[in-house]
Amino acid sequence: MNAPVDTAVSQDEARIRELLAEQESAMRAKDPERLVAQYAPEIVRCDLAPPLRTAGAEVLDPRGMREWFATFDGPLEFDITDLSVAAGAEVAYCHGLYRLSAKPQGEPEKFELWFRGTVCLRKIDGAWKITHEHTSTPFYMDGSFRAAVDLKP
Repeated sequence: MNAPVDTAVSQDEARIRELLAEQESAMRAKDPERLVAQYAPEIVRCDLAPPLRTAGAEVLDPRGMREWFATFDGPLEFDITDLSVAAGAEVAYCHGLYRLSAKPQGEPEKFELWFRGTVCLRKIDGAWKITHEHTSTPFYMDGSFRAAVDLKP
């Protein structure tokens, strides 16, 4: 006999997937306000770029993201693949592989970078908000410590 499906969890997982699809869309549109709208006030972000972490008001201020978007000519491609979502009643986490491709200003060609992403969420006043976001790229452990930016799934 099959166990009954918990519709609340199914709805929560669907809403979280929608939230991450909105993050993808906001990245492609280079829209920092839409990105930060998904964050909780106590957000902690461990991003690819230094420093080791940022939190709260610094993450919620769209200026840094706007300045970063301005470093690219033309469109920005951004996709989340292999997304796994685990949702409880009040907390959830997701992880997947992220792909970013863009043409830096002054460069002849665009780059493509695959990296890992983990997102933790809390349900706040009935809405899912991102409380922790962590992105990373592996590095070669051959003594060079070079970022392994050539990896693809």
